[in-house]
Amino acid sequence: MEWRDEALVLGIRRHGESSVIAELMTRAHGRHLGLVRGGRARAMQPVLQPGNSVDALWRARIEEHLGLFAIEALRLRTAELMESQRALHGIGLLSALLRLLPEREPHPALFEMALAIVDHLHDDEITPALFVRLELSLLMELGFGLDLSECAATGGTQELIFVSPKSGRSVCRVAGEPYRDRLLALPGFLLDDMPSEPVSLEAVRAGFRLTGFFLERDIFAPRGQFMPDARAAYLASL
Repeated sequence: MEWRDEALVLGIRRHGESSVIAELMTRAHGRHLGLVRGGRARAMQPVLQPGNSVDALWRARIEEHLGLFAIEALRLRTAELMESQRALHGIGLLSALLRLLPEREPHPALFEMALAIVDHLHDDEITPALFVRLELSLLMELGFGLDLSECAATGGTQELIFVSPKSGRSVCRVAGEPYRDRLLALPGFLLDDMPSEPVSLEAVRAGFRLTGFFLERDIFAPRGQFMPDARAAYLASL
């Protein structure tokens, strides 16, 4: 078995005296682990840092094996990321979110979103909103997608400003106003594929509250896990 793919490094863990097990998010093969022989060598350490783009060649005798990675650098971002504490928190959050995906299942759309995030981690006008969109897409990919297409009460598509925490469906202003204390705010940028203006910090925080509610209830809690510390750290840095 053999394939080659572009990948983002999510993390590594030591294996033996000189090797590591690398965790990558690949474009066509999803989140994938593999052994990197000599991965702790001085020449390889800068390459195997979270957030770097690499070319990964995976080989194994049969598909079920862990397999071996041969890795070459494509774009090293470590020096850029080290310039900002927020960027480091962002990489930690990105890795934690992508680790929720089952291994070896392709999610090309999430890969493209992750790539856009790592390429713009220093752009505070767009990256926080990209993270919210990533979390929303992650919920969809894991089978817990929100339905923001129409009002759950009226079927209308105008003035959708709330989300029901029970159903995960959007609610319009007229139907939701009497129950606003029980509903989650729906920031408008999540209804617009291409916002014409920068997303405000208030809207971004509302987006994180929205996705965070469903991530915690439907993904983390059933697995006996907690929301990643990197998420709180990233939000605190905004």
